Amino acid sequence: MNAQQAEQLRALPPVSELLDTDRARLWSKTTARADIVDALRAALEQTRECILTNSRPQAPVDREDILRLAEDWLVRQTTPSLRPVINATGVVLHTGLGRAPLSRKAIDAIVKGASGYCNLEYDLTAGTRGRRQSHVSDLLCKLTGAEAATVVNNNAAALVLAMRALCENREVIVSRGQLVEIGGSFRMPEVMAAGGAVLREVGTTNRTRISDYRDAVTEDTAALLHVHHSNFRIVGFTEQPDAEALTRCAHDHDLIAIDDLGSGAMFDFSHMNLPLEPDVHQSITAGFDLICFSADKLLGGPQAGIILGRKDLITRIEAHPLMRSYRVDKLALLALEATLRLYSDRSAAIEHIPTLAMLNAAPDQLAERARKLAHMLSAALPNEEFSVGTDTSYAGGGSLPGEGLETVVINWRPSQAHGLQSVGSSLNAVVAQLRQAHGLESVGFVSASTPVIARIKNDHIIFDLRTLRDSDFQTLVTTVCGTIPRNVRMANGE
Repeated sequence: MNAQQAEQLRALPPVSELLDTDRARLWSKTTARADIVDALRAALEQTRECILTNSRPQAPVDREDILRLAEDWLVRQTTPSLRPVINATGVVLHTGLGRAPLSRKAIDAIVKGASGYCNLEYDLTAGTRGRRQSHVSDLLCKLTGAEAATVVNNNAAALVLAMRALCENREVIVSRGQLVEIGGSFRMPEVMAAGGAVLREVGTTNRTRISDYRDAVTEDTAALLHVHHSNFRIVGFTEQPDAEALTRCAHDHDLIAIDDLGSGAMFDFSHMNLPLEPDVHQSITAGFDLICFSADKLLGGPQAGIILGRKDLITRIEAHPLMRSYRVDKLALLALEATLRLYSDRSAAIEHIPTLAMLNAAPDQLAERARKLAHMLSAALPNEEFSVGTDTSYAGGGSLPGEGLETVVINWRPSQAHGLQSVGSSLNAVVAQLRQAHGLESVGFVSASTPVIARIKNDHIIFDLRTLRDSDFQTLVTTVCGTIPRNVRMANGE
């Protein structure tokens, strides 16, 4: 240790002095004193380490720098692990970001229902125990025309439960081209095995005929299963029997026809000028006995698995012991009911369900909003270049596989990337800062940072307007400002 280091260590203020600052007193309004003391000690220790590991002459210790370190420590310790983020990727149903954002009505229903008790399993008319699925089953039947309906906690659970209740230890025939793998390395054969069914593959990867199903039927066969391709598409020399042919084949052999619809579109998306996506009404019209799909994809609701179909099959499913293991909770039911009620008016659904509104947004609408955001960014960071451009966004979540949506984006190449050996690595570093939302100054003790999830293309950071809400704009600007080094911002006159 040299003399200057010793002098700097002696100059470090004691914790008691730091506790008496205006900033620490502000923290005490929302934070326990013990936590503040821990933060100040951690900041002082970090400062000591910096002094001892750097033998070069350093500027005098700045008390404000220590307080900023303490505040960063407090923010890290008190920030929840599961936190809101801004989705600027353009992927509407981003599985990593929670898939479908909920409508205002669904959010209000959750808040109101979660703040007290509710009649989750209580029949208000009879004064006896009720059936939790009844809050949405009648509504689902009314909207879809199905005989009966039930709800579990996700679509994989819906399929496993259907296999257990209806097909255990019996064969289920599936086209080889539909043995999909979904996110997290979950494969259809493994899901079926977990359900106790015996998989019987027919056809080839690209071509399966109705005769392949018919020839595979034995006395051990319980069902024919159709599986939505979800996150991929087979093109070229292909063949698959249509839904009507498949259900007719099943019924000719007294088998159950099951449709794992996956994404769960509630109406024909061609009305929104979107690519063709199988919808619930088409499956019912085609004659499937059982249909299952996710509620947090194209339906635009909370995580849940919906099962529609023949009343006798739904009754068997609900009577199975696993039904309790897979049951949906009250918060999901509250949100699902509120979401489904919006579907009584298709125009209202498209306007108020965020997933549908994002998918339905026209490029000219996105361009107008992009110009507003670009202006806000340029005003906050006048020495940075932000331009409006076009790109492609996607539905995501295994919906509309392979179909891109024309979108409008903000292009940004941060000024600190210029002159570096690797622009790509610099952009990656900035995207990481956006993602981690570190380095932002705070307002009082409340951190102004919200993670922004963006992408890189053509040596620019891209903010896609399709998945950005107007209410995200100012927060995004604040987070972007936080990626610019403080000394650069000060040099720019901010």
